[in-house]
This record gives sequence, C-alpha cells and structure tokens, in this order.
Amino acid sequence: MPKQLSDLYAALSARAQEPAPVGAHALYIAGRRCGWATHAACDALRGAAHIESDADALHIGARLSPGPALDAALEQVAQLLRQANCLRGWRDELLDVLDGDTALGVIERAAMRPLGLLTKAVHLNAWTPDGRIWIARRALSKSTDPGMWDTLVGGLAGRGEDLDVALVRECGEEAGLDAPDLAQRSPLRTILRIHRRLPEGYQVEDVLTSTCVLAADARPANRDGEVMEIAAADVDTVVRRVADGEFTLEAALVIIEDIMQRRAAGEI
Repeated sequence: MPKQLSDLYAALSARAQEPAPVGAHALYIAGRRCGWATHAACDALRGAAHIESDADALHIGARLSPGPALDAALEQVAQLLRQANCLRGWRDELLDVLDGDTALGVIERAAMRPLGLLTKAVHLNAWTPDGRIWIARRALSKSTDPGMWDTLVGGLAGRGEDLDVALVRECGEEAGLDAPDLAQRSPLRTILRIHRRLPEGYQVEDVLTSTCVLAADARPANRDGEVMEIAAADVDTVVRRVADGEFTLEAALVIIEDIMQRRAAGEI
C-alpha cells in the first residue's frame, strides 16, 4: 500500500503540472507579472482601453496603480471576455487578482482561468472516528467536474477573505458544518500549486487543506445545492475510486496526501 499510494500521488502530481496553453501570452497587470492570457482572451481584449499587447505579452493597466481605476479596467476586461464567449458562466463573485500574496485588484471569478490568474482553494478532509473518509459528489449542474467525487469541502477564497474564514464559510455552505464542529481541525497548509490546462484557460491554484475527525454522530449535509451526495467511505474504496479517475484532481491530491501522512504517523 505505501508504494501504491506514493506512485498514485506522483502520477496525480504530474497531471497537476502542465505548461500554459499553446498561444497563451504572459499577462501583466499594473506592471506585475500575474498570469497567462489565452489566445482567445488576447483577441477579445485587443484595442480596448488600458490594454496593450504584443507578440508575447498582454498588459492590463500598465500605467495604473492598484485602486478604483484598475478595478474598473478589470471589470471592463471581464465584460469584454463575456461578450466574446471566453467565459464559462458568470458568477457575480469577485476574487482578488494576486501578485504573489499581494492583491492588486479584483475581477469576476469566471475570468480567472482565461487569464491564468492565481486562485487559492481551501479544502477540508474529514474523517470518521472509525477511520473512514467523508466525501462529497459534485452536483451535475457544476460547470467544472460535474458528478465527480470531491473532498467533503472545497472552494475558493473570495475577495479579501482570510483563508481560515473562507474554509469555515465553505464548510457551512457545502457540508452544514459550523465553527464548533471544526474545533479540532488542523491548521491550513499548502500542498502544492497546480498548473493545469482547462477548456476555458489555465488553472493556477494553490491547494490548501485542513484535516479533522468529525464527531461520531456528525451527519454532514449540503446547504448550497452544489453537492448531490455525501458519504463516508473506507480508505481502500476511496483509493480505488481515485485510481479509477472518479475524483477531481484537486480532491485526489488532497485525499491521497492525507492518507499517506496518516499512514506514516500510524494513525490509520
């Protein structure tokens, strides 16, 4: 089992490190290197106010500083991408545009992947006291990975949102768990940064996880309609489903890494 797990994790990690899409341009926002704009995004934005481009790079707000004017330019960018059908859906949700850990501005969530902007995803990997793992199956209405198995809780931190606050919020929305249910969880830690090509662009995402053992009488229940099923499964079943491709890539990485950590510590 240890070698099987390490080989599986290595294969998953390799899938999580892909080069930028063919034709993507280096993206600069307010003079900072921030992402990778798809060829389609570059076409959609060419000639717009506060947009400059050349054969290798796309510049947004090169002469702007972080603040209302840059946010307005980023709002225009999102609307132009929407009009050009470069976006997968529209969330009416703002995320930070990050240069490392520094927020330069905000933009509509759906524009993150076409621009290859960094996102931060927080996950809760939850266990039962008898050593099973709580897992959630994504609703068929989800725009990404519909119907696939996932960690019990996983989501992106919103605009200006502290990562621990984001995790507690997601726990409430996705699993009906509130702060008292999470009193024994481990601190959030970053597992890896994903670089993955997607149909709509490029996923650049820090994957963070926290682990906890829920009370024996805990019965997680979805509140936001984004989950179609929640179940507790034994480790062997979960590992088999991961190997069979039934889990999202992010969830597979979080879960297998946690299983390896717990096996090494003699906890399972």
